[in-house]
Amino acid sequence: MSELADFTVPQSVKDRIPPIARKPIEFDVYADLVADEIKIQLYRDLLVPRLIEERMLLALRKGQISKWFSAWGQEAISVGATRAMQSDEWLLTMHRNLGVFTTRGVPLHTLFAQLMGKDTGFTRGRERSFHFGLKQFHIVGMISHVAANLPVADGIALANQLKKAGKATLAFTGEGATSEGDFHEAVNIAASWELPVIIFIENNGWAISTPSNVQYKGYYFAERAKAYHVPGITIDGNNVLAVYSTVKEWAKKLRETNKGPVVIEGITFRVRGHEEASGTKYVPKELIEYWQRRDPVLTYEQWLLDKGYLSEEQAQDIKKQLKEEIETALSKALKDATPEPQTQKLFEVYAPSPESVTKGIPPDPHAQTREIRYVDAIKEGLYIAMKRHNNLILMGQDIGEYGGVFKVTEGFIKEFGEERVRNTPLCESGIVGATLGLSIAGCKAMVEMQFSDFVSYAFTQIANNLAKIYWRWGQNADVVIRMPTGAGVGAGPFHSQSTEGWFAHIPGLKIVYPSTPYDAKGLLLASFEDPNPVMFYEHKFLYRSLKGEVPEGYYTVPIGKAKVVREGEDLTIITYGWGVHKALETVDKLNIDVEIIDLRSLLPYDKDAIAQSVKKTGKVLILYEDTLSYGVGAEWSAFISENLFEYLDAPIVRVASADIPVPFASSLEQEFLPWNRLKDALETLVKY
Repeated sequence: MSELADFTVPQSVKDRIPPIARKPIEFDVYADLVADEIKIQLYRDLLVPRLIEERMLLALRKGQISKWFSAWGQEAISVGATRAMQSDEWLLTMHRNLGVFTTRGVPLHTLFAQLMGKDTGFTRGRERSFHFGLKQFHIVGMISHVAANLPVADGIALANQLKKAGKATLAFTGEGATSEGDFHEAVNIAASWELPVIIFIENNGWAISTPSNVQYKGYYFAERAKAYHVPGITIDGNNVLAVYSTVKEWAKKLRETNKGPVVIEGITFRVRGHEEASGTKYVPKELIEYWQRRDPVLTYEQWLLDKGYLSEEQAQDIKKQLKEEIETALSKALKDATPEPQTQKLFEVYAPSPESVTKGIPPDPHAQTREIRYVDAIKEGLYIAMKRHNNLILMGQDIGEYGGVFKVTEGFIKEFGEERVRNTPLCESGIVGATLGLSIAGCKAMVEMQFSDFVSYAFTQIANNLAKIYWRWGQNADVVIRMPTGAGVGAGPFHSQSTEGWFAHIPGLKIVYPSTPYDAKGLLLASFEDPNPVMFYEHKFLYRSLKGEVPEGYYTVPIGKAKVVREGEDLTIITYGWGVHKALETVDKLNIDVEIIDLRSLLPYDKDAIAQSVKKTGKVLILYEDTLSYGVGAEWSAFISENLFEYLDAPIVRVASADIPVPFASSLEQEFLPWNRLKDALETLVKY
């Protein structure tokens, strides 16, 4: 049969149909590759999401659910791929992968409760529809930033590869998401490290209302896999046997070789709106009608009937049984309670931390103490962490043989090997995303940002994946991101920024900023004990200019606890990092009895320490290197004003850097920094 023989659509519509879909679905080609019992199982698997959709669309019209992302006409991809993977292999889903959850056997009652935002749902109303994961079913749910889960899949695959687990990982994405940077970073990382991961593109023709021909040139995205020197296969995504056979074959190869990746593209079509409220007015009517003739459920059912694998009576019995199961589960979910708004669980953004993090572990009293540099204390802490945690993986640009631009990891690759000390491509977002995958698979991970400025590339992964995942569905992110930061070294506006304020607003993160070698080592070791994501700031100016007494061996400094570095009665300086040393230096030149608090942790910060000092002195100066406006100091000022106003004898004063980018020339940089303005501010405040 000619490809165009049975077309009854206009030429303009024909041009929108990829060649692989211009003919009937060819189930016969794959029939001998699939056991008969699997053929029937796949039929049942296809029916479940289709019948749920029918019922959920009715529930949407009744106002029983608030939103629905339809997978009608795309079920073969979710079902075929999931059935082909082993039950303990991780799947990373998107909007239209209802078939993944049902094929993995997720209980329907709890699934429906989740869709309705009920207290009995998996996230107890904290997350919507399929934006959640289930550890027991090895499913990682999506976030709304499409493509963001692909680097996470890389991290899971890396963990499996390092453990020689003989497991494949599969991540779904849409053709629209292939325009995102995370897609390309994920494929590049997977190719560079030969990770056993399958990236499955569900090419359904539309990114909301933007058609594929506006997204990229050509019909098939898998062809672009050649640019990464990885296999790219395009299949008929409406042929459940093709999907099942192809994924099964490639997953077997990945398991056996412990290498990959592969990009598989399934050509399908979204016959309903991006979500039900948006409709499909922008889609040519003839195009929808054409794809409805290629419906993956109806065409497969007819093929099974024609070939004698299934009888009409059997088909009706299966449908009747499934409809009853769906209705029973839905009826139960409809009666379930909605979440109580003021529950303690709602405010639990952090995974529980051990006492080594919350209280600290003091050094061995018999340990020798030596005077070492700030940078050496960080290196020593990192070395001890690598010895203590054999599942800790270090990643970053040039951290291997080169030792990193600041030489913190120099010699590590010889001691711990290339598998644990990994040079990465220049793709901060992809690498940070991979740390979450490592954590999901039971590893610890650290990323060294070459300079903290470059973290902007990874903002989505940090703010929306790492920070929120524990609150969303109970999966912690055991990740430390080391952040060489700060000005004073003549590095200009893109290597000197103070970025801690970017992240202090994000629940779920922890921000640590040591000012001494002792704290640098102890806080870094505490950060690796903490199961939560920690942004660990290291001031570049202090690396080699500051020395201090540091005990040998293991100890931790508690995260979230401030330190009074100088006691006083006249006023309080609240500061951190380089500001601690500038405050001490300035106060020593003045005849003022000043108390200096080194916060050490910026998120969470020590409110009790601040309150005690404010009640004692009655005057407060907040000193920070970041630019003045909307900086972290504004939050501390607000806390004091709202909670300690009656103890104040003067307005709160903030001293911070100018609201301009960091200049390159030393004279300009000194004017930018707050240190020269500190003396006058102190003298004015003490006289108030």
